[in-house]
Amino acid sequence: MTTIQSASNYGTVTIVGVGLIGASLGLALKQAGVVNKVLGVGRSKENLDQAQKMGAIDGVVDLVEATKQSDVIVLCVPVAQMRAAFEVMEPHLESRTMITDAGSTKGDVILAAKEVLGKKACQFVPAHPIAGGAQHGASAAKADLFKGKQTIICPLQENSPEDTALIIGFWESVGSVVKKIGVVQHDAIYAAVSHLPHILSYALMASVVNSEDAEQKLGHVGAGFKDFTRIAASSPEMWRDICLGNRTAILKELDQYLLIVNHMRKLIAENDGAGLEKLFNRASKARQDLDAME
Repeated sequence: MTTIQSASNYGTVTIVGVGLIGASLGLALKQAGVVNKVLGVGRSKENLDQAQKMGAIDGVVDLVEATKQSDVIVLCVPVAQMRAAFEVMEPHLESRTMITDAGSTKGDVILAAKEVLGKKACQFVPAHPIAGGAQHGASAAKADLFKGKQTIICPLQENSPEDTALIIGFWESVGSVVKKIGVVQHDAIYAAVSHLPHILSYALMASVVNSEDAEQKLGHVGAGFKDFTRIAASSPEMWRDICLGNRTAILKELDQYLLIVNHMRKLIAENDGAGLEKLFNRASKARQDLDAME
């Protein structure tokens, strides 16, 4: 169990990967006054320099040194890189240090943590902040990125109640509304409501760009196209890893989506206006109800 003295101060926090999420977290933690120091680990000197310049981190270290110094480590790297991060940290991980993450998939990350960390996996409390934006990199960071947004916690059986509570408090300190759900349910839900929309946004953008008259089409886009494809500006590396890391659940959602699309194609081909309107009405009402829930 962690030896952090107060749930209102998380000591030295290291953020591994100071892009949009990581740099925003650094800004939010410092604004909330719940840390002594925020360190940054990353691949890009330019991004790290930007994060330090804007006050998201106080210094730059390598992951070995960060592991030795930190009370809390937050992995904000693409999910496929987390196993390598665990491998670097494991020999130097003190019993006082807690780890959490910001990965959009959980099953693959938890498997990597258990395989690499072994008994030390109890120090890892998986998390997924439902916050982000179309842009990526430290320059896009915002201190209020997490305010009022959900952060999903998927505790391990190995986590103590005290350590789970500490990480819940950690995410709440930056304004998140924390909810606990199981890992299988998490990956199934977000395959549908997060991963699939990004894939479709990339697909539409690719479809238009690959067409013979792409220049003419892109020269006449309206608000609908821009809204739908906004998230296609997200990090390609991150979304590549998410697709592969959660492929089973994503393939299931893609198959279901293709059934709907093929049904719509059939309705259009058969000039079935009543059928189209019925389908559109159902979808439209569900979307309006979603707005009413907020």
